[in-house]
Amino acid sequence: MARSSHTARQPRTRTTATPSQAAVAFQVELEDPRAHLYRVTLSIAEPAAQQRVSLPVWIPGSYLLREFAKHLQELTARQGKKTLAPRQLDKCSWSIACDPAQPLLLSYRVYAYDNSVRTAWLDMQRGFFNATSLCLRVEGHEDQPHGLVVSRPSGADKEAMGPWQVATGLTPLAVDKQGWGSYRAADYDELADSPVEMGTFWRGDFKACGVPHRFIVAGAPPSFDGARLLADAQRICETEIRFWHAQGRAGGTVQAPPFQNYVFMLNATDDNYGGLEHRNSTALICGRRDLPRLGQKPGEGYTTLLGLISHEYFHSWNVKRLRPTEFARYDYTRENYTELLWFFEGFTSYYDDLLLRRAGLIDDSTYLRLLNKNINQLLQTPGRLVQTVAQASLDAWVKYYRVDENTPNATVSYYGKGALVALCIDLTLRAETGHKQSLDDVMRALWHRCKAGPMAEADVLAVLQELSGQSWKKEFQQWVHGTRELPLRDLLQGQGIAIHDDPAQLAQRLGLRVTENNGAVQIKTVLRGGAAEQAGFAVGDEWLGVETQGKAGTSKSAKGEASANTSAWRLRKLDDLPLYAGEQLSLTALIARDQRILRLPLTLPKTSTTWRLAIEAQDKVKRWLD
Repeated sequence: MARSSHTARQPRTRTTATPSQAAVAFQVELEDPRAHLYRVTLSIAEPAAQQRVSLPVWIPGSYLLREFAKHLQELTARQGKKTLAPRQLDKCSWSIACDPAQPLLLSYRVYAYDNSVRTAWLDMQRGFFNATSLCLRVEGHEDQPHGLVVSRPSGADKEAMGPWQVATGLTPLAVDKQGWGSYRAADYDELADSPVEMGTFWRGDFKACGVPHRFIVAGAPPSFDGARLLADAQRICETEIRFWHAQGRAGGTVQAPPFQNYVFMLNATDDNYGGLEHRNSTALICGRRDLPRLGQKPGEGYTTLLGLISHEYFHSWNVKRLRPTEFARYDYTRENYTELLWFFEGFTSYYDDLLLRRAGLIDDSTYLRLLNKNINQLLQTPGRLVQTVAQASLDAWVKYYRVDENTPNATVSYYGKGALVALCIDLTLRAETGHKQSLDDVMRALWHRCKAGPMAEADVLAVLQELSGQSWKKEFQQWVHGTRELPLRDLLQGQGIAIHDDPAQLAQRLGLRVTENNGAVQIKTVLRGGAAEQAGFAVGDEWLGVETQGKAGTSKSAKGEASANTSAWRLRKLDDLPLYAGEQLSLTALIARDQRILRLPLTLPKTSTTWRLAIEAQDKVKRWLD
């Protein structure tokens, strides 16, 4: 639909950006929320004669080149009254020939309509941005202080948008009660690591181990129970601060965390999920139905949200400070490769739900159910036998965020398998040391050994040897750099967990993943080595029906003997297959491919199982989970 009102708007009068006395200063204006456009003005106090600027191609924590410069437009430059001509060098970099004795002023627009945690968003209801999407990196000045002014809407927009507020983890210099005004970052890295949220959001405050925390929620419905969310978030934060900084295993004095304040920014939408960690804040997104509601018992969606909060908060230590050596200094112009995402994302995934249990927010049965789900997801992924978890870390840039129909057959998740590698290390350490040592001790020892900074795999091996008195190279070769099955069954049974083999769901038995819409069964994935692959199914096929041989409805010969007949049945959902197949294991699948009807001989496997975990020895389980 055309937006003619935009074309009739008069250009607004803007003032020169003067965010602070910082060497590099940005002013961000909500220029046209209806068109989703920010106006950014960049002031460089002492530019180079050939000043280069560039916009990052990725954001730390999300390992995919996202090419943020595609949304930057109308870049102009001037010194005093003199207009300069920026020269584009490549997809995200520009050079400006200028007088080094005069400040350089750049101005540009950024289109912002990605409602995720990774980029930028602007409309009449809400604004959000990461500096990696809006703020050019001034080459040669990255380590100098950076200023940021977030300008309040003016004119008609100010009235239409209402009492908007601003939230960010940046240090405020001169801001009003709503948060509009001037902020400071120590350098470009801090600016890039501090998202900004704007709007009429809900806000709550609490202290965790004496440290101020803010929690803001955009898009919350009237039924939202903010008090419940604050109380539960506080328990998570205090549990994790004590995990990293408590003196002695019994607790005792708690040292201060590596930040002076923290901000949770949660965007509640109709149906989304995700998060991105930052040094003293996190950007989260969830479905509104997952929020706690007044007067109602929270469901599974809320448990998932608490796990997300736990995960991103744990990253404040594990990846934002303790981090791969390759991330000692981010290169914003290209991929930053590491083989250690299995540790930084996987181990964080192990602890996110475990620390919910220790915080008393879920019970043992709920924790085991979540663990059970992760184990079955791994066992149902053929790619676990193809790709090592270290390779998955290195390949994140081209595989993890670029899912296709063959992804389950060729890859393994460094989140999921990484979490189970952490489980194996934890349970092995506990078994061999009589619970005198655990993965908790490994994490804290790494924090001190690496001085909350760059870490290599060799550091993990060294700490494990120090704590256990033996080498872990063989285990790492098998679990991290190999594709052999993890020893999950033996380790869990030794920890008081019974493992039952239950019948697998039909789709897993067949080696298929499907979508079902309006009575049509569409093939989404064909898993390697499964019955569907052997039959010749292909991604994109529509499974129309089946032909069976059976006695039901058979005709009789003159002598009264039943004769076999063929029956054809329409398949409107996958779960109808047993209805038509009966006890038969061999049948013919009727599928449509490229407007052709094909008949595929399908043999159903007799058995296929999934794991079901159950508590067998409560005392052993409690010793582990506590």
